[in-house]
Amino acid sequence: MRVLGISAFYHDSAAALVDDGMIIAAAQEERFSRRKHDASFPAAAIRFCLERAGARLSELDAVAFYEKPFLKFERLLETYLSFAPRGFRSFRMAMPVWLREKLFQKDLLTKELRAIDGSFDPSRLRFTEHHLSHAASAFFPSPFGEAAILTMDGVGEWATTSAGIGRGASVEIHKEIHFPHSLGLLYSAFTYYCGFKVNSGEYKVMGLAPYGRPIYKAKIFESLVDVRPDGSFCLNLEYFNYTTGLTMTNARFDDLLGGPPRSPQCELNQHYKDCAASIQAVVEEIVLKIARPLRQETGMAHLCLAGGVALNSVANGRLLRERIFDDIWIQPAAGDAGGALGAALAVCSARHTPYRDAMQGALLGPDYTQAEIERYLYGEGARFQVLTDDHLLEACVESLTRGDALGWFQGRMEFGPRALGARSILADPRSPAMQARLNEKVKHRETFRPFAPAVPREFLPEWFELDRDSPYMLLVCPVAERRRGLMPAVTHVDGSARVQTVNHYDHPRFHDLLMRFGEHTGCPVLVNTSFNVRGEPLVTTPQDAFRCFLGTGLDSLAIGSCFLRKQEQNAELRELFAGYESGFDLD
Repeated sequence: MRVLGISAFYHDSAAALVDDGMIIAAAQEERFSRRKHDASFPAAAIRFCLERAGARLSELDAVAFYEKPFLKFERLLETYLSFAPRGFRSFRMAMPVWLREKLFQKDLLTKELRAIDGSFDPSRLRFTEHHLSHAASAFFPSPFGEAAILTMDGVGEWATTSAGIGRGASVEIHKEIHFPHSLGLLYSAFTYYCGFKVNSGEYKVMGLAPYGRPIYKAKIFESLVDVRPDGSFCLNLEYFNYTTGLTMTNARFDDLLGGPPRSPQCELNQHYKDCAASIQAVVEEIVLKIARPLRQETGMAHLCLAGGVALNSVANGRLLRERIFDDIWIQPAAGDAGGALGAALAVCSARHTPYRDAMQGALLGPDYTQAEIERYLYGEGARFQVLTDDHLLEACVESLTRGDALGWFQGRMEFGPRALGARSILADPRSPAMQARLNEKVKHRETFRPFAPAVPREFLPEWFELDRDSPYMLLVCPVAERRRGLMPAVTHVDGSARVQTVNHYDHPRFHDLLMRFGEHTGCPVLVNTSFNVRGEPLVTTPQDAFRCFLGTGLDSLAIGSCFLRKQEQNAELRELFAGYESGFDLD
């Protein structure tokens, strides 16, 4: 059974295609449109998936949308009625869009799908509930035959947190927490308060937290959120504005924390660092309070996670260390993009799980042949060498040990928010100046932002305090104490790191590079960050990669078997892409 899954119209639109449980392709629309968190109908992502599968849309058995629009509209109306007349302004702004587009989403989807293939039959369109899509994306690709499932996000139709069980080819949701009580929205409220964009900057709050002290943790538990022994919780809505207004918090929230929200781009003083530390500590504690009774109620040894909160790798690492479950598995595209995959898997009647998991290293996007890469580069006026594998690795290691920032573009693009060694920027983690340099000169982003280390799986125990795979960069763990001073570029201020383990099966060339770098330096670890600048989606095509290379502080680029040095590129071409980062909205 071949099923196309779609997520769209909120943020991070995506498409995924599944054939008898096997994931053929998946990609976010932003990678093609070049608009970060693109919420539009994922036409380009769908076309990519169909091309990868060698199929027409009308030949598929079903097309699955990741949520049910009428249930979402019901929540909008009931929320307005519950809080009326407060919130009329936000209701008045939302209603025309719903009446024009979202309420009649089946018609809109049919129109868009028929623009791709005029023979598409709308009777093949299916709708799955938002949290069921998340749950299916968490369990079906996991390596477990049975597991408890926990999904946590801002809100779907009504559910904000759901728990259930997966067995074989079935997923069942057993209990839910409903809007407006939401762990994701609680975290987003602090994201807003700290001056970052909601649905975009939550990971910045996580990165900022180690610079602060959790001095507001008690206040948050006393005034903002009540957690019960069974793991359920409710928010005190007197402090929030998201149900009725156009902001996340209100004046009472400001008074509780002792000041107004930070204006974006203003200095991050200690107050906001302490707020970040406090909400991070609260969320970690709530996740543990949900997980403990879930283990007892389900009797399951394993846990699968999805939803935006599951991208909080610090909370995931703590959950793992507490040993509540024997093992956990997190969907690498845990947010709304992964809902497209979950919708397809929920509708598909089969399951395919190989030796580890079914995500194939999350390398589910487009790739390019060597001939295509060279044609792109020639078309851009690039100067490059075509090298054998051995010489390419040597050139990269020489560049890295010289202190260069290396663009690395290899194989299929990653699905989800993390660069995992296909569209990456790599650097030497031993350099004390590398974190600041990458943030300021290459990524053009806030200086506090940490970088992740990539390490061959076989060297993991020697360098990090983690005893299992972390292929998707979704677990934070302590750096081995005797190694902390050796890798300042990837060791956070609290001695931790968001580690990625790399195996030869999924990433043969990347694994070889890490091993070669270790042979030369005694340190088989590299900085691995996404190949983009602040506000830019991950590079997709060789053209994207070359232009980002020219317009940033990158020194060299390995793309397929081609190797490029910045200093050898045409000066006029380099000048053409000066100020490259200004072409993208700040996230």
